[in-house]
Amino acid sequence: MAPHRLLIMGRISGLFGVQGWVKVYSETEPKEAILTYSPWFLGASLDRREVLEGRRHGKALVARLADCDNRDEAASLVGLAIAVGRDQLPVSGEDEFYWADLEGLIVINLDGVSLGKVDYLFTTPGNDVMVVKGDRERLIPFLWEDVVKEVDLDAGLMRVEWEPDF
Repeated sequence: MAPHRLLIMGRISGLFGVQGWVKVYSETEPKEAILTYSPWFLGASLDRREVLEGRRHGKALVARLADCDNRDEAASLVGLAIAVGRDQLPVSGEDEFYWADLEGLIVINLDGVSLGKVDYLFTTPGNDVMVVKGDRERLIPFLWEDVVKEVDLDAGLMRVEWEPDF
């Protein structure tokens, strides 16, 4: 699978037991959703691993992966990013977007002024925020209809109501 079609969903964060289980840090919502995707592609080498089992254990998530039968094998996976294929994700609804699909879009305001490209997004208690990098870095709230007026994934473009001086 081509690396540009993979999305990082979490990482292997530790060991669990002696039979090759690993602890999982998930960036999905809900956290358990990461366990429903299989295979996982681990680390920079994109080591493909089927998820054989997974569950919540207290506040943590734990998983058993194919070809990982003991603590030593599991230890070699700690710290590796977990990626899944973009085609494994459910189709997003109308006016719903995966962050990974927004990253790299050119952002222009309603006057046609280019503000840069979406570098990444992050969550705040009030709303999601886009980090747009161009002539300078801008933090633009992802507020559909109030700020974000249009997203055209095919054209690689987002229109926002935002002044260049902000």
